Amino acid sequence: MRFLVDNALSPQVAEGLRTAGHDAVHVRDRNLQSASDVEILDLAAAERRTVVSADTDFGTILALRQETSPSVILFRGEVTRLPARQVSILLANLESLDESLNKGSVVVLGDGRIRIRMLPIGGE
Repeated sequence: MRFLVDNALSPQVAEGLRTAGHDAVHVRDRNLQSASDVEILDLAAAERRTVVSADTDFGTILALRQETSPSVILFRGEVTRLPARQVSILLANLESLDESLNKGSVVVLGDGRIRIRMLPIGGE
């Protein structure tokens, strides 16, 4: 899988995903640590990457724009603050999330549960 890790998370998350064999970059790898959320979403869509973040603004932007991509994985809650734990949770769940991420979704990981919202959000 291809990932773009947002500045809300440590570069260690991207490194952990790369170590596991995934194509992962952190926004700092691209000198985009000051980029807006819209710029990050646009880059992820252009490069067919899933955004990994703790910033809920990404879901809001996707909903307002009625976008079907890119997919976003959001970490929420206290148990997911350590980069090594974030990587572990991601890797443990990627296989089961693969189809939803490929179709376009916002996945929320945290507090012992997973929530999936298919894109576009709010579309009828």
